[in-house]
Amino acid sequence: MNSRFLPEAATGMAPLPRTPSAAIVTASYAPDFERCRLLCETIDRHVGGMARHYILVEHRDVARFRRLEGSRRTIVDEKDLLPRWLRAFDDPSSLFRRRVWLSLRTQPLRGWHVQQLRRIAIAAHAAEDVLVFCDSDVAFLKPFDTGAFWHDGKVRLFRRGGVLAKDGHDEHRIWSKNAGLALGIAAATASTHDYISTLIAWRRETVAAMCERIEKLHDRDWVSVVGSARKFSECMLYGRYVDEVLDGAGHFHGSQEFCRVHWNGKALSDEEFRHFVDSMAPEQVAIGMQSFIGTDVGRIRRLIGLD
Repeated sequence: MNSRFLPEAATGMAPLPRTPSAAIVTASYAPDFERCRLLCETIDRHVGGMARHYILVEHRDVARFRRLEGSRRTIVDEKDLLPRWLRAFDDPSSLFRRRVWLSLRTQPLRGWHVQQLRRIAIAAHAAEDVLVFCDSDVAFLKPFDTGAFWHDGKVRLFRRGGVLAKDGHDEHRIWSKNAGLALGIAAATASTHDYISTLIAWRRETVAAMCERIEKLHDRDWVSVVGSARKFSECMLYGRYVDEVLDGAGHFHGSQEFCRVHWNGKALSDEEFRHFVDSMAPEQVAIGMQSFIGTDVGRIRRLIGLD
């Protein structure tokens, strides 16, 4: 694994180039292949300003996802991102239907944990200035330019200020507290801010500096630090680093979500789906149908006019 990051003092602070380069980053896996294919088609149809689209997958899924590669789309093998000591196995406790990632340096991790680690790790390998994160169950419905994520040399940090001070959000508060522990933030209490969404952006050099800080503080690989707690969020980690370590340097805040997501509940009927799309806010350019809800991809394709 490449852990040679840029010096922290030189990252996260200087203005972006006048015309920064941007990459879209998607972590996916085999059961979401058709959803990811739909995402790729809608990116190619609607998204401008993108230099490259990285799709990050487990080693055994690489061959399948290679079918989505193109001149601006690259499939990245997890083995090229994460340390060799973190290994994936079929999980007997799920009758071998699910995967588990095991090591002596982390808690047992599930696929959603490792997808988060991949999103962080790509910063050490990508060349683009801005990383735009988009889940594989997203579809773009309207024209969108990645230039929406920067202004005056700064990158847009998604933040819903103060929401974790309200009732609920118990799991988000745990993720936030664990982010504070990893970053060495004094008292390591939970922040009141929520940084979690899809279709958000990070500065690549700032991610690298964040990882270097974690490694210096704990004197071990950042993957082992983050993975030592099973309840973590890569978005909380980055958001707290920017706000509380860098004091917001190199970033500006935005709370509007560019993607409207159906997070939970049952699959939408055709009529409900059309209402969901018609109710998109003016700034929203994409929709997300959480894959675990079970909405048929063929229905989504038909309802958005790609069938």
